[in-house]
Amino acid sequence: MSAPGPRTLGTARHPSWRHRRLDPDHSLGLRLTLAATAAFLVLVPFALLALLVLGAWAPLHRLDTAVTEALHGYAVDHPAWVVLMHTWTEVFAPMPLRAAALLVVIWLLRRGARRLALWATTTMVVGGLFGPLLKLLVGRDRPELLDPVARAAGYSFPSGHALNATLTAGVLLLVFLPYVGRGVARVALWVGALLLTVVTGLSRVALGVHFTSDVLGGWLLGVAVVAATTAAFTSWRAHTGLRPVRPAREGVAPEVERHPDAT
Repeated sequence: MSAPGPRTLGTARHPSWRHRRLDPDHSLGLRLTLAATAAFLVLVPFALLALLVLGAWAPLHRLDTAVTEALHGYAVDHPAWVVLMHTWTEVFAPMPLRAAALLVVIWLLRRGARRLALWATTTMVVGGLFGPLLKLLVGRDRPELLDPVARAAGYSFPSGHALNATLTAGVLLLVFLPYVGRGVARVALWVGALLLTVVTGLSRVALGVHFTSDVLGGWLLGVAVVAATTAAFTSWRAHTGLRPVRPAREGVAPEVERHPDAT
C-alpha cells in the first residue's frame, strides 16, 4: 500500500471573520474594526442623549437650566464678555467654517488629491445634513430667558455651531497632520482644533441660545461622523494597496504631502 500523499490546499483551514478582524497580525482588519467600533461607540451616547432630550428627563433638564441661568447671569453683568462670545460665534459660525473647508477642498483638488478632497467634502456634507434633520426630529425649543443677550432662530438640539466646528476641526486636523512635524507645530495644530471645537460650542451656551446638552450633542455627532468617514476612507486605502495609517498621528493620507496624485 502506498503512503498517503500530502494534503491538498483544499483542506487548509482559513481563519474566521472574527479572527481576521481582531488578529493583531492582520493590522488592516484590526484598524478598520477599531475605527468602525469607535464611530459606533460615539454614536451610542449621542443617541442616548437625544432620547433623554426627547423624554424631557428631569435631571438633564435641571442641569441644563442651572448652567444656562448661571452663564446668563454672568453675561448680563459683563457686556465685554458678551461682545467676545458674540464675535467668536459669528466668526466661527457654520457658513464661514464651510467656506474654509471648501477652500481646503479646492486646494486639494489643485494638488491632485481628488479622493482626499472627496473625503473632506463627504464629511462636511453628511454632518451638515444630519444636523438640521435631527433638529426637526427632536424639535427642542431654545432656552427662554427674560433678558436675553442674544437670539437665534430654529430648534435647539443638536447645536449646529458645535457640530460644524467639530466637523471642520476634524477635517483640517486630519488633512494637515502630514504637513507638520512631531514637535510644537503638531501640538499647535491639535490645540487649535480643540479650541475651535470647544470654544465655539461654549459660546452658544454663554450667549443663552443653546442648552449644554445641545452643544454636547453637536460635539458627539460631529466626532461620530468624522470617525465614520475616516473608517470608510481607510477601507478605500486598503483596496488601493496603500499602507495602513494611524489617522490621529499621521492624518488620513500622509503620502499627499509628497505625492498628492496618490490620493
